Amino acid sequence: MAGGKKRLVVGVTGATGIAYAARLLEMLKGSGVESHLVVSRAADITRTQETGMSADELRGLADVNHAPGNIAAPLASGSFRTIGMVIIPCSMKTLAEVATGMGESLVSRAADVTLKERRRLVLVTRETPLNLIHLRNMTAATEAGAIIFPPVPALYSAPKTIDDMITQTAGRVLDLFDIEVSGLRRWGEEIPAPGRQD
Repeated sequence: MAGGKKRLVVGVTGATGIAYAARLLEMLKGSGVESHLVVSRAADITRTQETGMSADELRGLADVNHAPGNIAAPLASGSFRTIGMVIIPCSMKTLAEVATGMGESLVSRAADVTLKERRRLVLVTRETPLNLIHLRNMTAATEAGAIIFPPVPALYSAPKTIDDMITQTAGRVLDLFDIEVSGLRRWGEEIPAPGRQD
Protein backbone atom coordinates (compact mmCIF):
# COMPACT_ATOMS: atom_id res chain seq x y z
CA MET A 1 0.00 0.00 0.00
CA ALA A 2 1.03 3.61 -0.55
CA GLY A 3 3.13 4.70 2.39
CA GLY A 4 2.70 1.26 3.92
CA LYS A 5 -0.94 1.96 4.78
CA LYS A 6 -3.29 -1.01 4.55
CA ARG A 7 -6.93 -0.28 3.71
CA LEU A 8 -10.00 -2.50 3.94
CA VAL A 9 -13.27 -1.54 2.28
CA VAL A 10 -16.35 -2.39 4.36
CA GLY A 11 -19.74 -2.36 2.65
CA VAL A 12 -22.90 -2.59 4.74
CA THR A 13 -26.17 -3.41 2.99
CA GLY A 14 -29.78 -3.86 4.00
CA ALA A 15 -29.83 -7.49 5.09
CA THR A 16 -30.36 -8.31 8.75
CA GLY A 17 -27.16 -8.36 10.78
CA ILE A 18 -25.88 -4.79 11.10
CA ALA A 19 -24.32 -5.86 14.41
CA TYR A 20 -21.77 -7.94 12.47
CA ALA A 21 -20.59 -4.84 10.64
CA ALA A 22 -20.37 -2.78 13.82
CA ARG A 23 -18.32 -5.45 15.58
CA LEU A 24 -15.98 -5.92 12.62
CA LEU A 25 -15.32 -2.16 12.53
CA GLU A 26 -14.69 -2.15 16.29
CA MET A 27 -12.23 -5.03 15.93
CA LEU A 28 -10.37 -3.19 13.15
CA LYS A 29 -9.54 -0.35 15.55
CA GLY A 30 -5.91 -0.60 16.53
CA SER A 31 -5.19 -3.27 13.88
CA GLY A 32 -3.17 -0.94 11.70
CA VAL A 33 -5.71 -1.31 8.88
CA GLU A 34 -7.61 1.77 7.73
CA SER A 35 -11.34 1.08 7.30
CA HIS A 36 -13.28 2.65 4.42
CA LEU A 37 -17.01 2.36 5.06
CA VAL A 38 -19.96 2.50 2.67
CA VAL A 39 -23.42 2.15 4.24
CA SER A 40 -26.29 1.66 1.80
CA ARG A 41 -29.60 3.45 2.24
CA ALA A 42 -31.32 0.13 2.95
CA ALA A 43 -28.67 -0.62 5.61
CA ASP A 44 -29.59 2.59 7.40
CA ILE A 45 -33.21 1.44 7.51
CA THR A 46 -32.16 -1.93 8.94
CA ARG A 47 -29.89 -0.19 11.46
CA THR A 48 -32.84 1.72 12.91
CA GLN A 49 -34.86 -1.50 13.23
CA GLU A 50 -32.13 -3.70 14.71
CA THR A 51 -29.90 -1.49 16.84
CA GLY A 52 -29.93 1.52 19.08
CA MET A 53 -27.05 3.00 17.09
CA SER A 54 -27.44 6.27 15.26
CA ALA A 55 -26.12 6.74 11.73
CA ASP A 56 -23.30 8.86 13.14
CA GLU A 57 -22.37 6.21 15.71
CA LEU A 58 -22.08 3.49 13.06
CA ARG A 59 -20.09 5.70 10.72
CA GLY A 60 -17.94 6.87 13.61
CA LEU A 61 -16.52 3.36 13.92
CA ALA A 62 -14.76 3.73 10.56
CA ASP A 63 -11.68 5.71 9.65
CA VAL A 64 -13.15 7.00 6.38
CA ASN A 65 -16.76 7.16 5.18
CA HIS A 66 -18.07 7.27 1.62
CA ALA A 67 -21.59 8.14 0.42
CA PRO A 68 -23.34 5.12 -1.15
CA GLY A 69 -24.25 6.99 -4.32
CA ASN A 70 -20.82 8.55 -4.89
CA ILE A 71 -19.54 6.57 -7.86
CA ALA A 72 -16.66 9.09 -8.11
CA ALA A 73 -15.30 7.99 -4.71
CA PRO A 74 -11.74 6.59 -4.64
CA LEU A 75 -13.14 3.09 -3.98
CA ALA A 76 -14.61 3.08 -7.50
CA SER A 77 -11.13 2.95 -9.04
CA GLY A 78 -8.65 0.10 -9.10
CA SER A 79 -5.85 2.64 -8.66
CA PHE A 80 -7.03 3.10 -5.06
CA ARG A 81 -5.06 0.35 -3.38
CA THR A 82 -6.70 -1.85 -0.74
CA ILE A 83 -6.22 -5.31 0.72
CA GLY A 84 -9.78 -6.12 -0.33
CA MET A 85 -13.39 -5.67 0.63
CA VAL A 86 -16.00 -7.25 2.84
CA ILE A 87 -19.74 -6.74 2.46
CA ILE A 88 -21.22 -7.41 5.88
CA PRO A 89 -24.07 -8.15 5.87
CA CYS A 90 -24.58 -8.76 2.16
CA SER A 91 -28.18 -8.67 0.94
CA MET A 92 -29.36 -10.91 -1.87
CA LYS A 93 -29.87 -7.78 -3.99
CA THR A 94 -26.24 -6.79 -3.52
CA LEU A 95 -25.12 -10.37 -4.16
CA ALA A 96 -27.03 -10.27 -7.47
CA GLU A 97 -25.33 -6.99 -8.42
CA VAL A 98 -21.90 -8.46 -7.63
CA ALA A 99 -22.64 -11.72 -9.48
CA THR A 100 -23.74 -9.89 -12.62
CA GLY A 101 -21.17 -7.09 -12.53
CA MET A 102 -23.74 -4.33 -12.07
CA GLY A 103 -22.15 -1.33 -10.40
CA GLU A 104 -25.29 0.66 -9.63
CA SER A 105 -24.14 1.71 -6.15
CA LEU A 106 -20.74 2.42 -4.67
CA VAL A 107 -20.93 -0.88 -2.74
CA SER A 108 -21.41 -3.02 -5.86
CA ARG A 109 -18.99 -0.89 -7.91
CA ALA A 110 -16.29 -1.23 -5.24
CA ALA A 111 -16.94 -4.99 -5.16
CA ASP A 112 -16.55 -5.15 -8.94
CA VAL A 113 -13.27 -3.23 -8.68
CA THR A 114 -12.08 -5.62 -5.99
CA LEU A 115 -12.73 -8.61 -8.26
CA LYS A 116 -11.20 -7.08 -11.36
CA GLU A 117 -8.04 -6.17 -9.43
CA ARG A 118 -7.90 -9.78 -8.12
CA ARG A 119 -8.21 -8.64 -4.51
CA ARG A 120 -10.06 -10.55 -1.81
CA LEU A 121 -13.83 -10.02 -1.67
CA VAL A 122 -15.79 -11.57 1.18
CA LEU A 123 -19.60 -11.60 1.07
CA VAL A 124 -21.27 -12.21 4.43
CA THR A 125 -24.56 -13.26 2.89
CA ARG A 126 -27.71 -13.12 5.01
CA GLU A 127 -30.80 -14.94 3.84
CA THR A 128 -32.55 -18.21 4.61
CA PRO A 129 -33.83 -20.38 3.14
CA LEU A 130 -32.01 -19.91 -0.14
CA ASN A 131 -33.73 -20.19 -3.50
CA LEU A 132 -32.08 -21.31 -6.72
CA ILE A 133 -31.45 -17.73 -7.86
CA HIS A 134 -29.53 -17.04 -4.63
CA LEU A 135 -27.48 -20.21 -5.03
CA ARG A 136 -26.67 -19.48 -8.67
CA ASN A 137 -25.61 -15.95 -7.79
CA MET A 138 -23.37 -17.34 -5.05
CA THR A 139 -21.82 -19.72 -7.57
CA ALA A 140 -21.27 -16.93 -10.09
CA ALA A 141 -19.69 -14.67 -7.45
CA THR A 142 -17.46 -17.53 -6.28
CA GLU A 143 -16.37 -18.30 -9.84
CA ALA A 144 -15.45 -14.62 -10.20
CA GLY A 145 -13.22 -14.86 -7.11
CA ALA A 146 -15.44 -13.89 -4.19
CA ILE A 147 -15.67 -15.83 -0.93
CA ILE A 148 -19.18 -16.57 0.36
CA PHE A 149 -19.21 -16.41 4.17
CA PRO A 150 -22.65 -16.91 5.74
CA PRO A 151 -22.55 -15.90 9.42
CA VAL A 152 -22.98 -19.43 10.78
CA PRO A 153 -22.32 -19.63 14.55
CA ALA A 154 -19.21 -21.61 15.55
CA LEU A 155 -20.64 -23.59 18.44
CA TYR A 156 -17.26 -25.22 19.18
CA SER A 157 -16.28 -21.85 20.66
CA ALA A 158 -18.92 -22.38 23.38
CA PRO A 159 -20.56 -18.97 22.97
CA LYS A 160 -22.52 -17.79 25.98
CA THR A 161 -24.17 -14.79 24.37
CA ILE A 162 -25.24 -13.54 20.96
CA ASP A 163 -22.42 -11.01 21.32
CA ASP A 164 -19.94 -13.91 21.56
CA MET A 165 -21.26 -15.35 18.28
CA ILE A 166 -21.09 -11.99 16.54
CA THR A 167 -17.50 -11.48 17.70
CA GLN A 168 -16.48 -14.95 16.51
CA THR A 169 -17.97 -14.38 13.06
CA ALA A 170 -16.44 -10.92 12.64
CA GLY A 171 -13.05 -12.21 13.75
CA ARG A 172 -13.16 -15.15 11.34
CA VAL A 173 -13.97 -12.75 8.50
CA LEU A 174 -10.91 -10.67 9.41
CA ASP A 175 -8.85 -13.88 9.41
CA LEU A 176 -9.50 -14.08 5.67
CA PHE A 177 -7.59 -10.81 5.26
CA ASP A 178 -4.77 -11.93 7.60
CA ILE A 179 -5.77 -9.27 10.11
CA GLU A 180 -4.84 -10.28 13.64
CA VAL A 181 -7.44 -9.57 16.31
CA SER A 182 -7.91 -10.77 19.87
CA GLY A 183 -10.95 -12.35 21.46
CA LEU A 184 -11.40 -15.39 19.20
CA ARG A 185 -11.64 -18.93 20.49
CA ARG A 186 -10.11 -21.25 17.93
CA TRP A 187 -10.68 -24.93 17.34
CA GLY A 188 -8.64 -27.05 19.73
CA GLU A 189 -8.26 -24.36 22.36
CA GLU A 190 -9.39 -25.22 25.87
CA ILE A 191 -12.93 -24.20 26.75
CA PRO A 192 -13.15 -22.91 30.32
CA ALA A 193 -15.22 -24.94 32.76
CA PRO A 194 -18.47 -23.33 33.94
CA GLY A 195 -17.78 -20.52 36.37
CA ARG A 196 -14.10 -20.34 35.43
CA GLN A 197 -12.71 -17.03 34.13
CA ASP A 198 -10.74 -16.86 30.86
